[in-house]
Amino acid sequence: MVVRRASAADAAELGGLIAAFRVALAGLRGKDVSPDLAAAAKEMEGYRRRQFPIFVAEADSGLAGYLVCRVDDKTLWAESLFVLPEHRRKGVGSAVYAEAERLAAELGSETVYNWVDPDNDAVIAFLAKRGYDVLNLIELRRARRGEEPGGQVQVGRYVFRH
Repeated sequence: MVVRRASAADAAELGGLIAAFRVALAGLRGKDVSPDLAAAAKEMEGYRRRQFPIFVAEADSGLAGYLVCRVDDKTLWAESLFVLPEHRRKGVGSAVYAEAERLAAELGSETVYNWVDPDNDAVIAFLAKRGYDVLNLIELRRARRGEEPGGQVQVGRYVFRH
C-alpha cells in the first residue's frame, strides 16, 4: 500500500470513494441512498478550489481509502475519512490518518481535530485507539423540517437529540 497526496489523475476513482462515503453517512441515519457521482465531483472540486490536502491509500487494486483535511491557520481538521469495506482493519485508515497527524505537526499543532457523527461507532473507536478522547466542541442546530432525530446523547447534564 502506498499513501500519497491525491492527484488530478485520481479524480474518477476518488469521486467514487466520496460518493460511497456519503452513502455510508446516510446509512448512519437509516437512509438508503444511491451513490451520486455528480455531487461527489462537485464536492471534490470544492476541496480542490479551497486547496484542502487529500491523502489517498493506493492498494494493488486501486484506491482503498482517503482522508480530506482542512487547514485553518495552524489547525488541521479531518473533514472526511473513508476506507472501502474490503480494505478495513488492514491499516489503511491508520496510514492516511498518520499523514494528517504529520501535517498537523508540520503546522505546529499537537493534534488533528475531528467532527464525528455520534452514531459513527467505527470512527469513534478508531479515533479512541489513536488517543483521541477529549471532547472539544459540540455542534448544535435545530431539527430540519420533517427531520425526526432518532437518538440521544448525553454530555454532562445535557441530553441532545441526534
